Amino acid sequence: VQLQASGGGLVQPGGSLRLSCAAPGITMKNYGFGWFRQAPGKAREGVSCIDTNGDSTYYKDSVKGRFTISRDNAKNTVYLQMNSLQPEDTAVYYCATVSVGSCNRHDTGYWGQGTQVTVSS
Repeated sequence: VQLQASGGGLVQPGGSLRLSCAAPGITMKNYGFGWFRQAPGKAREGVSCIDTNGDSTYYKDSVKGRFTISRDNAKNTVYLQMNSLQPEDTAVYYCATVSVGSCNRHDTGYWGQGTQVTVSS
């Protein structure tokens, strides 16, 4: 099973993007989901995670107030709305299934292929 991440691109500082993660082939409501990112030369890190029904979310400190994670189980899709993007948000963004209550890359299962987000003027 491979998740399908999309929505990345090039955006100016202060701009917005919405990432989507489709999860064909799995019963989405059974899984927590997370968005992770990896910048060149850096370790992959958890950005935001959401539990099975959306009641509980986690955000990395640096994205709080700017990013919003959500899910639509009926559409088998998880979203990451990213506002007020900054150059330091530049990375490849991945979606993954994650153990409920965790946003650690070591607690993940299925992964998507990644989508590039570049924030530059």
